[in-house]
Amino acid sequence: MFDSATLRLERANANEREADFVLKETQMIDTRIIRILADIVGKENVSTEKADRLCYSYDATQQKFLPDVVVHPQTAAEISLIMKMANAERIPVFPRGAGSGFTGGSLPTRGGIVLATERMNQIIEIDTENLVATVEPGVVTEQFQQAVEKVDLFYPPDPASLKFSTLGGNVAECAGGPRCVKYGVTKDFIIGLEIVTPQGDIITTGGPTMKGVVGYDLTKLICGSEGTLAIITRIIIKLLPLPEAKQTMLVLFDSIDGAAQAVSNIIGHRIIPATLEFMDGRTLDCVRQATDLQVPEAAQAVLIIEVDGDKEFLAKQAQKIADIIQPLGVVETRIARTAAESEALWQIRRSVSASLRKVNPDKFNEDICVPRSKVPEMIRKVDAISEKYGISIVNFGHAGDGNIHVNVMIDKKVAGEAEKAEKAIEEVFKGALELGGTMSGEHGVGIAKAPYIPLEITEKAADYMKAIKKALDPNNILNPGKIFLDQ
Repeated sequence: MFDSATLRLERANANEREADFVLKETQMIDTRIIRILADIVGKENVSTEKADRLCYSYDATQQKFLPDVVVHPQTAAEISLIMKMANAERIPVFPRGAGSGFTGGSLPTRGGIVLATERMNQIIEIDTENLVATVEPGVVTEQFQQAVEKVDLFYPPDPASLKFSTLGGNVAECAGGPRCVKYGVTKDFIIGLEIVTPQGDIITTGGPTMKGVVGYDLTKLICGSEGTLAIITRIIIKLLPLPEAKQTMLVLFDSIDGAAQAVSNIIGHRIIPATLEFMDGRTLDCVRQATDLQVPEAAQAVLIIEVDGDKEFLAKQAQKIADIIQPLGVVETRIARTAAESEALWQIRRSVSASLRKVNPDKFNEDICVPRSKVPEMIRKVDAISEKYGISIVNFGHAGDGNIHVNVMIDKKVAGEAEKAEKAIEEVFKGALELGGTMSGEHGVGIAKAPYIPLEITEKAADYMKAIKKALDPNNILNPGKIFLDQ
């Protein structure tokens, strides 16, 4: 079993590799390999300059692993040639979209090649008759959403990083977002892929039809595989009609229990809002301290509830929700009547990340998920862990599907803080599992959560997954060391 000490050793090796580069040539890639890469994609799309490599050495975890070379292909054919060469030469390849992940999934932990997909950024087709789109992996999520909405279509998955994350990265991580409670996560909208295998073969999975059961479902296998099984070069996406309208309401409660019960009661009345976001009392304290937004002192939890659909139906549905939750300790209810008012309500939620830095400068952002009804119990567990280790933990997330973003806030410059954070995080994971949950609802495993895999996945199940990786990537060159550190 690999543990936190193993992960620290991996980081130390990477830091040593970065320091050594100044003194000598890269250990893995010589000029012959660089020439081959330049022949494939053009020399202007290959870089060994340290400044360029540093730009691709980190992600949202702020960990740093220096690659030996960065390559910017534009076609599946180019990626095919790169993978054939890398497989023959046993050079690790690390696919990368925007590098916005929170678990280190795209980090080049073993040097080698970073394969960046920014140039593969075309929306190839939006089929308004069949409600299907075909895109390249480098398309930015929000830009795609805006493009389909111009023709009255809708792509619901909305990760917080949507303004800069790419669709290829969303597929690789099976990204989620606030609207998942009603519409589902990324995998629920991906119906076909073009991929390049670790050996360099180009294959397609699925297709533009809404049904298809010939052979294994390789599309779903690749979605969420964190770039360890194949490189995504084209994506076929199912779309929905754009809802006619939406209405947003912000409800302040005097306890987290009341907010959680409100979620259960709303869904129990067969109402599925487009979003059901929550913030706990500690989060509200951060908002009060860091912004001018008016939040009553009596409020200890918030739900942001958004419903969408036919315009004449929304006001009635919003009022029904207000009636359902009123007996549950509601301090105040604010209902947006215009788009500007809706934006103002969401501003409270959007202010959270910036306000957290007022607590402490360094953040570990975990994304556990528990059954909806267990959210209050999980929050209490987290509060007890926070008190035990004397560190601040702030919680918010997607109440509709029980997805809690647990933000452990520390100052790494303070001796012992990082070690306390690691212990606290492990206890948070164990607490979620005790309640029938999971240690990751949408961020994935990468390297950050890899040491904790045995807490959730049995040895036999892990062996089954490793066998798939071994069969598809026998030389272990595609994003090695992710999910399972011993691969």
